[in-house]
Amino acid sequence: MFQWKKLGKVFTPQEVSDRPWLKEFAQAPATLVFDDIVRVYFSCRPPADSEGKYVSYSAYVDLDRNDLFSVRDVAKHPILGLGALGEFDEFGTYPVSVARDGGCVRAYYAGWTRCESVPFNVAIGCAISHDDGVTFKKLGNGPVLSYTPDEPFVLSGPKIRKFNNKWYLFYIAGRKWKLVDGRAEPVYKIRMATSVDGLNWNKCNRDLISSRVEEDEAQASPDVFYANGKYHMFFCYRYSANYRGKQNGYRIGYASSFDLIDWVRDDSKAGIDVSEAGWDSEMISYPHVFDLDGKTYMAYLGDQVGRNGFGLAVLDGRLE
Repeated sequence: MFQWKKLGKVFTPQEVSDRPWLKEFAQAPATLVFDDIVRVYFSCRPPADSEGKYVSYSAYVDLDRNDLFSVRDVAKHPILGLGALGEFDEFGTYPVSVARDGGCVRAYYAGWTRCESVPFNVAIGCAISHDDGVTFKKLGNGPVLSYTPDEPFVLSGPKIRKFNNKWYLFYIAGRKWKLVDGRAEPVYKIRMATSVDGLNWNKCNRDLISSRVEEDEAQASPDVFYANGKYHMFFCYRYSANYRGKQNGYRIGYASSFDLIDWVRDDSKAGIDVSEAGWDSEMISYPHVFDLDGKTYMAYLGDQVGRNGFGLAVLDGRLE
C-alpha cells in the first residue's frame, strides 16, 4: 500500500480577481516543470448564464519550484479560445493534458458541445504552443480523437504520455447514459490509443480497468507513468447515481501493468482517501502524479470536483 501525505489545498480560484472568466473551479490539474516554477494547468468557469449553464476555460497557475504553496503567477487569459459556432469545443475546454515535444508544448484537451436529449457531448482535440505553454493554437476546427461505433459518445479526460518514442493517450469513453431521477448521467470507462506522430491514433478498443463498486461505475483521469519496472495508473471512480455527495462520490483508485494493456486493479494500494473534515472530506478525484526534485507528488481535486481548487500530497517512499 502506498502512503500519501496530504499537504493541503494549494490554489483557490475564488481568490483570483480581475478575471471574470475564472471565478470558480480549478479542475484536472496537469503539470509542466520549468527551472524555477511548476506550471499547473487547470480548467475553470465563469458564473453560470441565465439558464444555469456553464462554459469551461483552461488556464494555469505558476508555483514556485522551491515552495509549491507560493503562487508566482496566474494566467492572464485562457490558454485556448473556445470553438466557433457548431464546433466540438464551442462550450468548453476541460480537461487538458500537456507534454513537451521538441521546442513546443502539446496540449490535448476535451472539447464540450451542448446537446438536446442529454446535457453534453465531448471529443478530444489537440493544440500547440510555441511560447512555453502560455498560449495554444489548436491544430484544426475538429477533434483528433472522436466517436466511433465502439465509442459512441463522451470521449474526454485525455492524459498524454510518451513511452519508448511512442505517444500514448489515455482517455475515457462513454458506455451509456442513465436516467436517474429524470436526469441523464453518463457512464464512462478508461481506454487508450497509441500514435507515432501524436495526431493519427490507433485505438486499443478495450476497457483497461475492471469495474469494482458496480457494473456502471464511471472512471476518469487515468494518470500513467513508469517507475521501478512497471507502469502505474492512478485514476478516479464513482457510482453512476447520486454521486455528488460523500456516499457515492469520487474516490482515487490504482492499477498496475507491465505492458500498458493488461492492468491489475487494486484500489487498496492507492493510499489516499477523503479527509475527516475540510475541503476534501466528501470526495477526491482527478489525480495527477509527477516527480519533482527527488519527490513524488499528487495533485488532486476535493469536494464538488474542484469547485474550490486543488491540493497536493507527497508520497512517503517510492512507487513499487
